[in-house]
Amino acid sequence: MNLQSVKTLYLAEMARSMRTMLQSIVSPVISTSLYFVVFGAAIGTRISEVDGISYGAFIVPGLIMLMLLTQSVSNASFGIFFPRFSGSIYEILSAPMSYVEVVVGYVGAAATKSLLLGVIVLVTARLFVPYSIDHPLMMVVFLVLTAVTFSLLGFIIGIWADGFEKLQLVPLLVITPLTFLGGTFYSIDMLPPFWQAMTLANPVVYLVSGFRWSFYGISDVSPLVSLGMILLFLSVALAMVGWIFKSGYRLKP
Repeated sequence: MNLQSVKTLYLAEMARSMRTMLQSIVSPVISTSLYFVVFGAAIGTRISEVDGISYGAFIVPGLIMLMLLTQSVSNASFGIFFPRFSGSIYEILSAPMSYVEVVVGYVGAAATKSLLLGVIVLVTARLFVPYSIDHPLMMVVFLVLTAVTFSLLGFIIGIWADGFEKLQLVPLLVITPLTFLGGTFYSIDMLPPFWQAMTLANPVVYLVSGFRWSFYGISDVSPLVSLGMILLFLSVALAMVGWIFKSGYRLKP
């Protein structure tokens, strides 16, 4: 492992985010804060508690997961797409770096930015509602695994996209709707039996449920199942990234 190469690529990606602080950090935090204000005021007055937890505190894990998923995908996809768009990707591919080092640099930076945002939102949420964290270690595990997994997904999207329109296609039309329908703002026990069964086909349900369990010890599905699903997604994403570099898909002319 060429650690110097990984460090250089990682720091370059982190520096790019610092240059766009307003878009990379401030904007997601403000958007998430607005969710607390709008949903807490509009729905919180009608739903006082969910599974014994105040509604405002109940949506905290879901909102953090919503931000984490969207930002992980966006950061990683743009991070690899821009070098492809500008042509500088060929300099990276011809440098004395292995494919593993390239992925660690890009994905590591994207995951770090997402985790930083997650911590900021977690602290910001304390200004709106009181909450507890029953399993802090598992909360960190879910955060890290989710950030890395969806940063890998974003990396794949950045390789696949051949234009800025496609770059936003999956996050806007797939990730965000699945997150909104994945129990971010409600428990699936509140749904009719048919829709409960349909909702379990949504992979984001397992991520949100497991993360909420780390806060309050309540979940829609078993936390072990949630952890297993995240590891399954991670394995699939790693396999796809390995195939991309092995085949040279959209990387080699």
